[in-house]
Amino acid sequence: MKRILLFAAAAVILLVAGVMLYAQLMYNRSFTDQYPVNNITIQADSAMIEHGRFLVYGPAHCAHCHTAIENLEALEKGAEVPMSGGFVFELPLGNVYSPNITPDKETGIGNHSDGELYRMLRYNIRKDGAACLELMPFSNMSDYDIKSVIAFIKRQKPVRNDVPKHDYSLLGKFVRSTSIQPTLPAAEPMAFIARDSSVAYGKYLCEAVANCRGCHTNRDLKTGAFVGEPYAGGFVMGPDKSTAGFTYITPNITFDAETGVMSRFDEAAFIARMRGGRVHQTSPMPWGPYSRLADNDLKAIYRFLKTVKPVKQANQGPVIAPEKGAS
Repeated sequence: MKRILLFAAAAVILLVAGVMLYAQLMYNRSFTDQYPVNNITIQADSAMIEHGRFLVYGPAHCAHCHTAIENLEALEKGAEVPMSGGFVFELPLGNVYSPNITPDKETGIGNHSDGELYRMLRYNIRKDGAACLELMPFSNMSDYDIKSVIAFIKRQKPVRNDVPKHDYSLLGKFVRSTSIQPTLPAAEPMAFIARDSSVAYGKYLCEAVANCRGCHTNRDLKTGAFVGEPYAGGFVMGPDKSTAGFTYITPNITFDAETGVMSRFDEAAFIARMRGGRVHQTSPMPWGPYSRLADNDLKAIYRFLKTVKPVKQANQGPVIAPEKGAS
């Protein structure tokens, strides 16, 4: 019996050691063989660059994540803050830092080709070939919009800022090695989509650019997988440093008459609310960038959300204060 227990203990130790070794060796594996970099050069005119500016500081809210937390107040007031990275996402998998996406050659994207940046935005694959967590859900953006973002950010002033490397826990490394894959478009990406007030454009903004679905649908924090009804809320964010210890629960933005917040608004009231800014000062909602959308953009979002299946789901929140004495 003693020998059996020793063999069982040794087997468990070997299994754990094997899992740890696998996680260490494979969590940064390269996907370049499956998804090689296309040799493209973006020929951008002034209209494309200006459209990139609109996306970066508006609905795609790149600047909201790719800047230091102390710059967020200026961003909310309309400043075009440098996208030098350093914002930390405190996740169950570890701390993930937004990279410097200014054209600095040593600490930013100055040595990235247009093709490498395109692959990053389309498939969430870094320059080194490793897959990223799906924090940039742009795989379904139009070609024109992705290229506009690249054209704009490559023409910004380089800022030297050496951002810390991601600090994954063993769990994080294991999940990355087994579950994190490149993000594929749901369908053949569009070459171009016109800005208008249509339901189709509203869906495009909500699901391919502004990430409304990504935050207002409950998700598994370990894998990023959707586990709730679309747009019914319930996704928990915080508590962490960026939320000052508060916990935020995304509201139900379907038009359910009892539990959906959108049922409170007509189209004009919705536009006014999106222009009104934040109520809770540490809310993760990028109110400043979204307030830069044109009226037709916001009309499109409203009209699309009216077509989404109403879901009866009351979420506790939307904000829960930290317990007394919590940091």
